[in-house]
Amino acid sequence: MYIKSFNNDWYFWREKDAFSLIWDIPENARRIDLPHDAMLESTPSAESRNGGNTGYRDGDVYIYVKRIFIPEETAQKTLKIKFEGVYMNAFVYVNGQQAGKNVYGYSVFYVALNDYIEYGKENEIRVQVRAGAMTNSRWYSGAGIYRDVWLLESGITYLEPDGVQIRTEYADEEYAVLEVKSEIHNRHFQYQNLVLESVITDDDGNLIATERFPVLLDGGERRICTQRFTVDSPKLWSAETPVLYKIISRLYLEKKQISKNLKLADWENYKKEVVLLDENEEAFGIRTLRLNKKKGLLVNGVPVKLRGACIHHDSGLLGTATYEYAQYRQIRKLKEAGFNAIRMSHHPMAPAMLRACDRLGMYVMDETFDMWTIFKTSYDYALYYKECWEEDVSAMVRKNYNHPSVILYSVGNEIPEIGNGHGANICDDLCKKIKEMDPTRFTLVSINGIFATGTDITVLLEDIVKRHADENSMDENRQVSGINVNEFMSLQEAYMDEIVTHDMVSRRLETACASVDIAGYNYMTARYEPDGINYPNRIIVGSETYPPEIGRNWTEVKKFNYVIGDFTWTGWDYIGEAGIGIPGYAAGEGGFGAVYPAQLAYCGDYDITGWRRPLSYYREIVFGLRETPYIAVQNPAGYGRELMKTPWVMSDTISSWTWDGYEGKPVKVEVYSSGQEVELFSNGVSMGRKNVGEDLPYRSVFDMVYEPGSLVAITYENGKELGRFELSTASVERKLIISVEESLKYASRCMEKFTKDIAKLIYLNVELRDEKDQLVMNDDRKLHVTVQGAELLGFGSANPKPLYHYQEDITETYLGRAQIILKAIEETSSEEKKIIVDVKEIRKDENDEKRNHCQGRTRSIIID
Repeated sequence: MYIKSFNNDWYFWREKDAFSLIWDIPENARRIDLPHDAMLESTPSAESRNGGNTGYRDGDVYIYVKRIFIPEETAQKTLKIKFEGVYMNAFVYVNGQQAGKNVYGYSVFYVALNDYIEYGKENEIRVQVRAGAMTNSRWYSGAGIYRDVWLLESGITYLEPDGVQIRTEYADEEYAVLEVKSEIHNRHFQYQNLVLESVITDDDGNLIATERFPVLLDGGERRICTQRFTVDSPKLWSAETPVLYKIISRLYLEKKQISKNLKLADWENYKKEVVLLDENEEAFGIRTLRLNKKKGLLVNGVPVKLRGACIHHDSGLLGTATYEYAQYRQIRKLKEAGFNAIRMSHHPMAPAMLRACDRLGMYVMDETFDMWTIFKTSYDYALYYKECWEEDVSAMVRKNYNHPSVILYSVGNEIPEIGNGHGANICDDLCKKIKEMDPTRFTLVSINGIFATGTDITVLLEDIVKRHADENSMDENRQVSGINVNEFMSLQEAYMDEIVTHDMVSRRLETACASVDIAGYNYMTARYEPDGINYPNRIIVGSETYPPEIGRNWTEVKKFNYVIGDFTWTGWDYIGEAGIGIPGYAAGEGGFGAVYPAQLAYCGDYDITGWRRPLSYYREIVFGLRETPYIAVQNPAGYGRELMKTPWVMSDTISSWTWDGYEGKPVKVEVYSSGQEVELFSNGVSMGRKNVGEDLPYRSVFDMVYEPGSLVAITYENGKELGRFELSTASVERKLIISVEESLKYASRCMEKFTKDIAKLIYLNVELRDEKDQLVMNDDRKLHVTVQGAELLGFGSANPKPLYHYQEDITETYLGRAQIILKAIEETSSEEKKIIVDVKEIRKDENDEKRNHCQGRTRSIIID
């Protein structure tokens, strides 16, 4: 079907009266463009009913209205609206009549318009989003129409959306065989003589193959037509070679008086006797997947280890508003850091991100649900699972079918009922449904061994308590039900390996893994080796792992062919699950006990602005992708104090050698490196040479005294220098620098089809740097921004405890950085295309001479 953006010119407001007899547009309604995260507009509050789950932001009931004139001649057309995602409980009305609904906040769904339209008149599209029942999510869900919306148009007989599906039957360097299935629907009451044309081109438009054949479709009939193509010398898609092809499908109607002597082979004459009804274009890749115990996962016959990152779906300062540019930027950065795979946690991925993964080369594990029939929050998807699961799984598979990046399907995350018989049956139903629709990808379920024990978890933990009663000062007869959350987490962290390898967990896993192709292990590295022996045909993936354990995990992944990869929690920081990665030294500062204003999880390799954190460089070294060492310095304010941290935190470090006020005081320096030995120099004086990885793989810790100047780490292999890394103390003279990070230059070919319709974003970095251009991370400033010629979408920092709203014009730098996100205004004239951004520092303390070096000054940038 022909597709065009339906994002612009909506009215938006919060509903105050559900039982309103007159559906009008109130005076307080705002004109907005989509995508739009309505929850992000709310002010975070310690009194939030959602609490830390959503970063102390609450949902509500939201109304979106768009008016559109439908011409008379459109009565002979088919019209649909495609919603890529509305969170949650979306009810769609056309001229006051309910035309469609979708309760799951992450599914693509379509609404047919023809039965509700008044032709030759203005029509009203009204979407009610009922996201006010809380809690309904364990992480920041956002709310509203947060993904793109499209208007689809075709003839009365048409190609179904998501109905053209391309499958690689065979592929090598010599040739590939493709199966193409096209779903056609005849809405007309009479039969139709049709011609289906399929044209395959490479990404530059060069013709590869063409096929045409006649189709007679009865009135009201739906049919799936199958074609088969042979492509010579195909360019195979993989993460390293993300080559895409296109298939253009055209559906023609034969004229009534067509000559019986005409043949499709004489297309130049034949096409004069047909009328084009519909046209569809799909991008796809040619690639094959195989899986076995001996070689693991093979893409195009080549073994692949997945260097994976779990991610949630928000885009930092944008909330969950899903802009194509933001998705492209995120995938590009994750790949630059060494990842080759992502797991969408814990719901189906946005089409915009799939397009980025296809174009840039990123393997995808897409996921169905975070829950099945047992609730994890009060009003989550478990309310609807039994009625809606099949529709939502079908939507996910149809959405993904032509995306070569998608290689795995997770049918659930940490499902409590997975280890019992009824849960196993649900898992079997899910896997069968996916295989019925798409037999080419592999299924798994992401299992937390502790949760899988279900109601027997207390029995398991009581057994562990009895075994270690003396060590943890607990009464061996004490009931686990009396243990508080902190004791439980301490117990779990201290004895995780023993817990996950317990016989009770093993029995539940036998049930849980019965229907899947791959066993997804969340935090169960200790099972990799024994399960390879005890279950000789089991293929394993670390579907969710602790970031600090990547050194241990990756060693196991490389050792065993049947362990196909590791997915860390997480690759990118996110709003919600507030505090799980925030290090703290007192109650309430971080971890599970973190209190407001903690709003971010703070456990990503990247922070929410897209800046790499120390653990990202550690991981890159572990992966074998970086020889240069990296220095991270523990906060000297915490020296000698107990760090209150969760398993997602390695230490409280930043990559800085500027610690004003701590001269002559002790500090710990971490060096991440490959090689055999590492030596650290402070102002040219050796602080010692250590064997790499004495306390943790690829990490060495030096205990020393902070002295301003230079800090250099050198790594050695067989006595020869392998690489070096230097930090130095920032000078006193400091200035704000504004620079363009991402701009319209990233309107890449991955978005070529939609370039005219998508919002174009510009990312600006605001950084405090010294005269040597070093980032100053311990001298943060309060800033005010003004923008001309563009829309300000976000202004903020990576601070996990932000004091300012991301949609305000005031923020503070965090670790020397802030970020501005702009949306270009398309309607401006050529004279008005310049964008002017002014950032002014707001004076914090008139008497603080130390902070007066750039206070009150305004920094500007002009963008053409």
